[in-house]
Amino acid sequence: MKIKSHYFPFFIGVLFSLNTTAQSKQVSSPWPEIKNVNKPWARWWWMGNAVDKPNLKSSLIDFQKVGIGGVEITPIYGVKGEENNFIDYLSPKYMDMLNYTIKTADSLGLQVDMVLGTGWPYGGPQVTLPYAATKLVVEKYEVKKDEVFNKEIIANPEKEKIPAQLLAVAAYGADGSYVDLTKQLNGNMLNWKALNTSYTLYAVFAGKTGQQVKRAAPGGKGYTLDHYSEEALNAYVVPFDKALTGFEGKLRAIFNDSFEVYGTDFTPLFLQEFEKRRGYDLKKYLPQLLSKEDSEIGNRVKSDYRETISDLLLNKFDVPWTKWANAKNFKTKLQAHGSPGNLIDLYASADIPECETFGSMPYDIPGFRREIEDIRDGDADPVMLKFSSSAAHISGKPLTSSETFTWLRDHFKTALSQCKPEAEDLLLNGINHIFLHGSTYSPKKAEWPGWKFYASVNFNANNSIWEDAPGLFSYIANCQSLLQAGKPDNGTLLYYPIYDTWGKSLEGNLFFQFKIHSLKEWLHGTPFYETTEKLMEKGYGLDFISDSFIAQATVKDGLIVLPGNSYKTLVVPNCDKMPLATLEKLIALKKAGAKVIFEGLPKSVPGLNDYEAQNQKLANLIASNKMMVEPVSDVFKALAEANEMPETLVNTGLKFIKRDLNGEKIYYLVNHTAKTIEGFIPLTVANKEVLVLDPLTRKTGNAIVQKQEAITMVKVKIESGKSLFLKTENTASEKPWNYYKAQLEPIALTGEWNLTFEKGGPTLPAPAKVSKLDSWTKISPEAEVFSGTATYTLQFDKPKVAAKNWQLNLGDVRESAKIWLNGKYIGPAWSVPFSIELGKLKRRKNELKIQVTNLSANRVRDMEMHGKEWKIFYEINMVDKDYNKFDATKWAPMPSGLKGPVTITPLKNEKN
Repeated sequence: MKIKSHYFPFFIGVLFSLNTTAQSKQVSSPWPEIKNVNKPWARWWWMGNAVDKPNLKSSLIDFQKVGIGGVEITPIYGVKGEENNFIDYLSPKYMDMLNYTIKTADSLGLQVDMVLGTGWPYGGPQVTLPYAATKLVVEKYEVKKDEVFNKEIIANPEKEKIPAQLLAVAAYGADGSYVDLTKQLNGNMLNWKALNTSYTLYAVFAGKTGQQVKRAAPGGKGYTLDHYSEEALNAYVVPFDKALTGFEGKLRAIFNDSFEVYGTDFTPLFLQEFEKRRGYDLKKYLPQLLSKEDSEIGNRVKSDYRETISDLLLNKFDVPWTKWANAKNFKTKLQAHGSPGNLIDLYASADIPECETFGSMPYDIPGFRREIEDIRDGDADPVMLKFSSSAAHISGKPLTSSETFTWLRDHFKTALSQCKPEAEDLLLNGINHIFLHGSTYSPKKAEWPGWKFYASVNFNANNSIWEDAPGLFSYIANCQSLLQAGKPDNGTLLYYPIYDTWGKSLEGNLFFQFKIHSLKEWLHGTPFYETTEKLMEKGYGLDFISDSFIAQATVKDGLIVLPGNSYKTLVVPNCDKMPLATLEKLIALKKAGAKVIFEGLPKSVPGLNDYEAQNQKLANLIASNKMMVEPVSDVFKALAEANEMPETLVNTGLKFIKRDLNGEKIYYLVNHTAKTIEGFIPLTVANKEVLVLDPLTRKTGNAIVQKQEAITMVKVKIESGKSLFLKTENTASEKPWNYYKAQLEPIALTGEWNLTFEKGGPTLPAPAKVSKLDSWTKISPEAEVFSGTATYTLQFDKPKVAAKNWQLNLGDVRESAKIWLNGKYIGPAWSVPFSIELGKLKRRKNELKIQVTNLSANRVRDMEMHGKEWKIFYEINMVDKDYNKFDATKWAPMPSGLKGPVTITPLKNEKN
């Protein structure tokens, strides 16, 4: 039988699957089977939608080969000179390409997500002005006593290039009186006489921000959508209802990027929604709402305004958006950060909450490089990351994703070793579905370095890091296979008091967004942040909870039960404002047997409506439940009394997260300290055996344990920069774990290395012999500009030491390596420390082969030094890490190759 060529990948995938299944039946592994959702996924930039089927297929095969599990398609601006190949978004040809992508991906065992639009944020040609992003516009007029106001009211045309819609007019008298003049309008005309006193008139308009879709692709340009209007959303999805007919269930998820809808602080129906939700007419308080002064009434009105914006975004956009997608058998994936609302509730409205990180974080790992000229400081704050994972945990969503590695280093300067600890910090804070940011579709005809998105890092076959990327991707997949298993095992909830932010003047800014890149404005320095940090530092696993999820909580057997999980305790940090209903529910939970711990008590309810009477009720509630809500002076003592114990293993410097798998615990331990951590560490489980799993090598074995009444002591050895998983079990299931220790100091390998350049460009330098290891850029002008892969070969005799195992340490590697010993492939070394176990050595003439791949930076620098232009992209084209014009001619050559020193160390296995 002949197999049609376009079905060939499918059959290969089936055969591979059958072979894998057969092998899995023969060899039982403690590792879960690696599925596509365990693997890292990639945001896939389609530049100008100038895609074709042969290149789509080859790109997807590239993804599958290196261990990527799926792609998220984001169409963006195009490449100059490719205009004839541009494809309009949602056109029949575009949908044909999307359909081909989904089918081909499926044949390769990959899945596909897509953005509901091009670029970001949501918007496009179908967005008419009535449904475009809206802003609050107010014009003021002074009317003296007995003066007649008779004129047309329009927004200032010099400021409002798009005519604004007049919604209401209200008059505020010098004597404190208020008159609603809206019903006296005749169109935009008002004829009214000021009686008894002078008045200030406020005219309220629904203006348009005029914001267009950012980085739009062909066929995707247009206004940004009003994100506070379900009517606007319903109109927006009409083209997708038509285009996606027949795609139901074939796409995995629909994605919505971070809230970068600038200055959109209003919607045409806002005044009606406000009165319905807050219980009073906002027009009566426009002067206080718009005042920049810090006053109690003004701050309360502003709090109500901000809460209403949050309600509308959640209930008029995010929730119906997920409902729309689910009706088509799609999941939703949402980046809620940047939104003007309660991030916990917004993240939880999607099937997959997604956070992001930006820039480079510092680590104490010896040999971890973070050159100041190549980085911008990162903001991967663990507390911020927990908003997304907490939302997933309390709402019962199994996945939390992350936009990962954005601007980790400047273009072409990111090494795989620099990605690993950044990914680990995400995994440690509850993220278990990493998305690379990103990979640019680039056809084979494109001259190197191919098509490239403006924000680094670019994970595709044109980038030299692709050579050893399977090592990073395999590590992530191994970690995520365990971190997606079971359920989260955080025992403590921490109340997030959002009204303390909503109820502030915020330096006169009415509209406030909870941005991930400006944490000082709303998170850092708050009692909530300080309590989170001190609990985490002590080793408590925790999730955040909002007022709305407290309202959903019940109690069973003393546990606080939420839609997604159960918790032993709930801590209320010091806060100024709390809704009366929230405090009533907290007390009810405590009376039902829940462990609710108050660090402080609210002084007031939020908002304006009936607040004085509400405050009295709050005071009475506290007084009548004084013993129940008595603040604690020592939260750690209170947690201990509630039988919630911390993981004191953090005292060693290890970072951790844990999960529960059918009653057994899975611990992920990471060492980002400067030293090896070894010895016995405590786990808060009693009388257990412990299985050790190394996600870098997939080696397993049972640990040496000391069983105690309340804890199990586990022997570990984790070098700086490395990690382990520990899984509790009732009986030992594997052979003992090997605890290797150095018998002697490292022994340097000396002699003459043969260096051969294997692949890369712009040309292959001539082979060389190297007696002293250093950067290959010093060998020749051709080697200085070379980016790619070279092989170092050395012969050496075994030192006169009896050892069954030897550790190879490569020293300083620029930037990743593969190792062979005596013709046998040993494995990769792509992360710090660049070490690997070799096994046994021959007595004479051992041949060590080390294949090293550097970064693409030197080749790009050479291109620009010779005036060769590769930056041929529309719109932002190409910028550096600081968003200045990209200029590689300013760079110095990056050290490349094997710098060493290369050493071997004899190992012995400790038995106890």
